[in-house]
Amino acid sequence: MSNTATALQTVWPASPGRDLTAYIASVNNIAMLSPEQELELAREYFYQDDVEAARQLVLAHLRFVVHIARTYSGYGLSQADLIQEGNVGLMKAVKRFDPNVGVRLVSFAVHWIRAEMHEFILRNWRIVKIATTKAQRKLFFNLRSAKKQLGWLNNDEAQALADDLGVDAKVVRQMEGRMSAYDRSFDADPESSDDDDFRAPENYLEDRSADPAIQLEESQWEEVTGASLREAITQLDERSRNILQKRWFFEDSKATLHELADEYGISAERVRQIEKEAMNRIKARMAA
Repeated sequence: MSNTATALQTVWPASPGRDLTAYIASVNNIAMLSPEQELELAREYFYQDDVEAARQLVLAHLRFVVHIARTYSGYGLSQADLIQEGNVGLMKAVKRFDPNVGVRLVSFAVHWIRAEMHEFILRNWRIVKIATTKAQRKLFFNLRSAKKQLGWLNNDEAQALADDLGVDAKVVRQMEGRMSAYDRSFDADPESSDDDDFRAPENYLEDRSADPAIQLEESQWEEVTGASLREAITQLDERSRNILQKRWFFEDSKATLHELADEYGISAERVRQIEKEAMNRIKARMAA
């Protein structure tokens, strides 16, 4: 271990979820690294896989994660959770940092820290995802920032934002609508009145197709109906049965009245009458 790592050994601060104020005070007391110290630690981890050097790099930049987390305070999410996610991004950045590139770690890590925070916000800001593609995510955060000052966008503001982001104004309007919607509990509120219970989605979004009792009932009904239909058809005379089969049972090559008229040497009207009489007899048989 290098002299720099030995001199900077620090106890890892407690989780921000336990006591956020104490955590922030703790990370602010961790000494910052000089460019030379940072470069030395980065090289030790990059070339020698020195885990203690990586730990020191992470510790020295925890205050920077706190600073970024504060910029996302308008989403109604826990600052402690945002910091935790940002810390994950910081550790990913340290793991990928190449000291030979010639930039400070903080400049490289900001992308990874913000990326983890963005993922957390999009997963938790609302139950229903409102941004799934990279373009939608960029629009979401830019629109969220713009609406702090503008409220609902007018046509000119929507078009200006669309031009800045390289998207259609219609897409901006759609995202604005998604952001203005609200989540609703699937279950009824236990404290609500009986008159309000019926408005809960659980009462009108039931998937009855998955009910085993209903599935069994439908299966039995189809089986009984099919058997009754087959039996009723066998009671018809051969000509009536053949006309019904060619008119109704062969979807890909359904016969016309004139084709059947030529086959049996009768008029098309007579074929229609036979068809109708056969249908009536089947209905009567199945209703009995």
